Amino acid sequence: MTSPQPRLMLLDTASLYFRAYFGVPDSIRSPDGVPVNAVRGLLDFISRLVTDYQPTHLACCWDNDWRPAWRTELLPSYKAHRVVAEKATAPDVEEVPDPLEVQVPIIVDVLDAFGIAIVGADGYEADDVIGTLATEAAMPTDIVTGDRDLFQLVDDAREVRVLYVARGVGKHERVTNAVVREKYGVDANQYADFATLRGDASDGLPGVAGIGDKTAATLLGRFPTMDSLLAAVDDPASDLAPGPRGKLRAAADYLAVAPTVVKVACDIDLGSPDLTLPRTPANPDALVALAQRWGLDSPTARLVETLTNLRH
Repeated sequence: MTSPQPRLMLLDTASLYFRAYFGVPDSIRSPDGVPVNAVRGLLDFISRLVTDYQPTHLACCWDNDWRPAWRTELLPSYKAHRVVAEKATAPDVEEVPDPLEVQVPIIVDVLDAFGIAIVGADGYEADDVIGTLATEAAMPTDIVTGDRDLFQLVDDAREVRVLYVARGVGKHERVTNAVVREKYGVDANQYADFATLRGDASDGLPGVAGIGDKTAATLLGRFPTMDSLLAAVDDPASDLAPGPRGKLRAAADYLAVAPTVVKVACDIDLGSPDLTLPRTPANPDALVALAQRWGLDSPTARLVETLTNLRH
């Protein structure tokens, strides 16, 4: 019997449990009335994704710091609109619906009972954890997220792709370099610079005034990196039209810091977490107790069956 080809799946966990919270009816509650719709939805998402893609390794990547100070020091507007107004002090508190906030510890407990790796790093977002694990991986890697920022990690040569769940886990899109190029007119390794130029309101990135998707793609088609583009701005002999040159020059302060903010960190110290996907729960007694306590018998049973039936 041949050994299965190793395959890693990296979950942008908050992206998935937010999606579960808003997509699964809030009538799903524990026996004593605590909402557990996000927990149930996340477990069912994991069951479906593991069934479809048969990973040998899996990590639930975590936001230990959803708005790192090193990013906001460079660009104060970064995710500023998501900070809870009445709690806008250090550390920043992300605006999370109360019925979801109470479910996050339950999610952690259930994942721990299964033995599914949760990986985070202080001072970094889940994106950075994903970037580091994907960069270090010696196997094909699927990144599951609803965040376009992670398109920058797509690498056909290393078999790193994004399973983009913006339209739902059941309707997710497999994003390769060809998909990024078709959608945006740039290669995946240019996506961070593309996002920097055109901006992203959802992350508080203002972008360069007057430069949208089309112009950003055109500029990166002629000057493939931000460094080469900014060098062209400062070179009177470069073949850069006066309009874009003026817009880029006016945004010099922003462009001096934004690329560092937008680029996913791919070299953080995560130690050596064991990402092997368990075939059986690590702590079955704890899992049974949690399932009964929170009314999660069905989704936990489905995931147990999914893991047991893995083809490797």
